[in-house]
Amino acid sequence: MALISYLTRIEFGEGEVARLPEHLAALNVSRPLVCTDTGLVATGLVDTVTATLTDAVVFDGTPANPTEEAVMAALALYREKGCDGIVGLGGGSSLDLAKAVRLLTGHEPPLAQYTAINGGVAKIHGDIAPLIAIPTTSGTGSEVGRASVIITDDGRKLGILSPHNLPSIALCDPELTYGLPAGLTAATGMDAISHCLETYMAPAFNPPAEAIALHGLDCGLRSIERAVADGSDTDARRDMMVCALEGAMAFQKGLGAVHALTHPLGAIRSLNLHHGTLNAVLTPEVLRFNRDSIGAKWDVLQDRMGAAPDAYIAALNDRIGMPSGLTAMGVTEAMMEEVASAALKDHCHATNPRTATRDDYLEILHRSA
Repeated sequence: MALISYLTRIEFGEGEVARLPEHLAALNVSRPLVCTDTGLVATGLVDTVTATLTDAVVFDGTPANPTEEAVMAALALYREKGCDGIVGLGGGSSLDLAKAVRLLTGHEPPLAQYTAINGGVAKIHGDIAPLIAIPTTSGTGSEVGRASVIITDDGRKLGILSPHNLPSIALCDPELTYGLPAGLTAATGMDAISHCLETYMAPAFNPPAEAIALHGLDCGLRSIERAVADGSDTDARRDMMVCALEGAMAFQKGLGAVHALTHPLGAIRSLNLHHGTLNAVLTPEVLRFNRDSIGAKWDVLQDRMGAAPDAYIAALNDRIGMPSGLTAMGVTEAMMEEVASAALKDHCHATNPRTATRDDYLEILHRSA
């Protein structure tokens, strides 16, 4: 038996963000907490969006890798100001933080008890505040994902997974990504592409997810270099938002070793590494590791890329300016030793097509250095 379920309401289109007041009213939200970050505030975009609202409260303290401490600060503001709903506005970090705040509108802290690795899925219910998720990058696809990935108070970066985590509405407006800097476009784009690749390779039976992942991959491969080269290429920006959206829609099937490693790598507070950049750097070696376990899927990927998938992604990384390896990002041997152990405890470890040992993870890290 296979359980296949899709997903939540998605409003997709250029200019769609202008309908935010209408969507909030339909959810009976009169005073939303807008969860975002200081970088997005500095661009003026947060002011532009909130100007359409009559009574919004802004929390802009989202870290690059969201923490339980930041979630609790946002929750305190939500309660202090009498908010009745949440808008997540930004990249995956802001959206994941918004999901965690939303969870705690109906559940008691701490967050660790709700993480998948701690058996928390069954503890999560739907008696929580409405949430509208508005992505401003094309990367995580958190706007349609069941997961909120948070660095909990014990220092681990863990996934909180539940269908109840799905936003009430995903408001996807490619115009919000126009002019995104090339480096961030590249990093978030590789995040989305890695999601499509990992969900396609995951062994669970879910044909719709595989079809969606491949379509998202096609969109990403044909457009990421154009989007990086020209922030005003509207067709490329639309394709990349579709890639991010579909990569996350396919999360239902599971991820794999890339994410089992990037989650603990992202939890290294002294480095604060970008999730999408880590995914990009690790993907070629994970593809090589999985090759013999994915059978004909390797040939499907090779046909789409016109080259061996591992070599293609490595060359793509180079063309769009991704780091040369983990060492260039500040990852040390001691960190690798800790990450290899932590990867075995990540919820994505179990859904990789080939079961990895600690030594396997360490070898992937060394080869990605």
